Amino acid sequence: MFDNIHFSFPLHNPVLIFSLVLFIILFAPIILSKLRIPHIIGLILAGAVVGPHGVNLMLRDSSIQLFGTVGLLYIMFLAGLEIDMADFKKNKYKSILFGLFTFSIPMTLGTLVSYYLLHYSILSSVLLASMFASHTLIAYPIVSKFGVIKNRAVNVAVGGTMITDTLTLLVLAIVVGIVKEGVGKEFWITLAISLSVFAFVVLVLIPIGARWFFKQQQDSVSEYIFVLGVVFFSAFLAELAGVEPIIGAFLAGLALNRLIPHTSALMNRIEFVGNALFIPFFLIGVGMLIDFKIFTAGTEALIIAGVMTTLAIISKFIATYLTKMSFRFTKDEFYMMFGLSSAHAAATLAAVLVGYNIILGTDPNGEPIRLLNEDVLNGSIVMILITCTISSFVVTRASRKIADAEKEAEQGKEESNEIINNFLIPVADEDTVQGIVDFSALLHSKKNTTNFFVLNVRTEEEDNEKNGLKLLEKTQKAAAAINIRMTPISRYDTSITNGIINSIKENSITDIFLSVSPGKDFISPNFNNIIEQVAAKTDDTIFIYKSAQPISTIKKLVVAIPPKSEYEIGFIKYLQRLLILSKELNAEIVFYTNKTSYSKVKKVLTSSGHNLPVDYQLLDDWSDFLIISKSLSTSDLLVVVNARKNTLSYNKFMDKLHRQLAKYFQSNNVLILYPEQYNASELERRRMDGSIDDLIEENLSRIDSIGKYFKKIINRK
Repeated sequence: MFDNIHFSFPLHNPVLIFSLVLFIILFAPIILSKLRIPHIIGLILAGAVVGPHGVNLMLRDSSIQLFGTVGLLYIMFLAGLEIDMADFKKNKYKSILFGLFTFSIPMTLGTLVSYYLLHYSILSSVLLASMFASHTLIAYPIVSKFGVIKNRAVNVAVGGTMITDTLTLLVLAIVVGIVKEGVGKEFWITLAISLSVFAFVVLVLIPIGARWFFKQQQDSVSEYIFVLGVVFFSAFLAELAGVEPIIGAFLAGLALNRLIPHTSALMNRIEFVGNALFIPFFLIGVGMLIDFKIFTAGTEALIIAGVMTTLAIISKFIATYLTKMSFRFTKDEFYMMFGLSSAHAAATLAAVLVGYNIILGTDPNGEPIRLLNEDVLNGSIVMILITCTISSFVVTRASRKIADAEKEAEQGKEESNEIINNFLIPVADEDTVQGIVDFSALLHSKKNTTNFFVLNVRTEEEDNEKNGLKLLEKTQKAAAAINIRMTPISRYDTSITNGIINSIKENSITDIFLSVSPGKDFISPNFNNIIEQVAAKTDDTIFIYKSAQPISTIKKLVVAIPPKSEYEIGFIKYLQRLLILSKELNAEIVFYTNKTSYSKVKKVLTSSGHNLPVDYQLLDDWSDFLIISKSLSTSDLLVVVNARKNTLSYNKFMDKLHRQLAKYFQSNNVLILYPEQYNASELERRRMDGSIDDLIEENLSRIDSIGKYFKKIINRK
């Protein structure tokens, strides 16, 4: 029965090897965390122990190398995907300077020390120096775990990594070109053309193709497979262009950044698979390279390893310190940048293996003369172990301190009164579930507590309890895919409207999310009747969303604001919601409104620190609403701020708004929102958070307008 199973070491049974790796991924971080050792180091050390230079349980065979390559590409892809593009653009000059510092300083010091102290040839010295200049974001998962990926130091470090690794790998390509073929005019022309074509395909053509794919295909498995295909295709294109695949993976992350919101189900799957499987495989594979016999092999290897490690750390420290002094980064931000840029792994391995495999000739004894000898190869392994360890400890410490500081800052702002949002999503059609869940998830602020409720109302006319429970279950599953817990509410009431109204009162709802069924648009009499009654009987913000394509494919928010909307109590609140949506989608905003309203909009934008592009188009007369359709594209989300009857911003042209939307904006995602109206809880909240003066100012404006209105009536009488 067991004749085909062999337990000789190293293991060769793929099932047993895979199960062993999974147990290492599970238990190594847990055991070493008790010793306060970062889980990344735990996985590297575990790889060293079970690898060919340890107890020899496993070989670093093709399967380990394959999964390790995938893990490395995954780290770089996540770095590009999770980066805040607005902050990335804002800090681009800081990233460029940091990239130049962290490339030029190690290159200069490394070349001088290698040439004059270690007595290598000029080509060997340059190639060895490129190993000091490059670095790998091996500690990036730690940053992600602490939730500080949007910190400016992380943005600068990630941007600088792309620059320094690109320059380093170009140096590698040039050195190889000189040794093998020579570097002439044709070499530079070919390199420039190949890099240009590569960048155009990845940064221009792939986003266009990806947007089309996400519009056509909304199956979760297909979306994930497509993303993986893009990553590895981009990595392959990078190889064709003459640079390392990690550059292609990083640019693939940038290319898909705007199409995969950070709170989406797809992002959740990408992070889960990478952090659970691929990235740990890479770390274990790095550990398998470590040979502890190096420390007893002789003084020459140890001296070179010591020089390499010391020089790599010092040069990165100097580069980071100069960046800190140039832009006045804090102490913790300095350590964050230093930690992220001090680990050497991927590009270092690429350079040392290339140099080791280039044979320049033979010595008198017939031994091959290599561009980089075996001492450098062994020294680089020691350097990888030590720098990865330092990087993990430094980034863990810096991430914890930055996270604690951010948490204290938020608590300081909200210690007087925590804002709790309660979102209600009534569902009646399973075709609208995914769209409304994805949309509502983008609007909740992570700084405040948000509770989600999903409601299905049964009436005497439509009393199908089984179908209602099925809808609730589907909505809960869609929310669970993006780590949102929804509380289900199934109720029987005299009408759908009364069911919604009573649920709003019973659960202290702050925002209501209604969705338009496909094909029915905004002109369904029953649907319009529900909207009018809910709006008339509640004071809360109401969002009515129609999805024509996935929300992730939206490029721009086009927001139409009626005159006097700035006098509504919910003006600031709905603007803040739209700014959150804009940031999550990396989408610019265009406001259509009059000058007075836009001046108030700008005030809110300034106070919120919004840094995405904003434009303004004059819309003085609401009767000219349809001029928006002339400049609207299918990739735009049209947001129309409506008004309840008998409120200050209401006008008679709103009565035909639903018909206009159904007729002229069928192919667009459309959002209609009703601003929150005055209620006692809003007054108390404003008193507690110190914005009572703003409320008084707003209400004085309202009173003045109402006073003028009654004065006209009195004069008429």
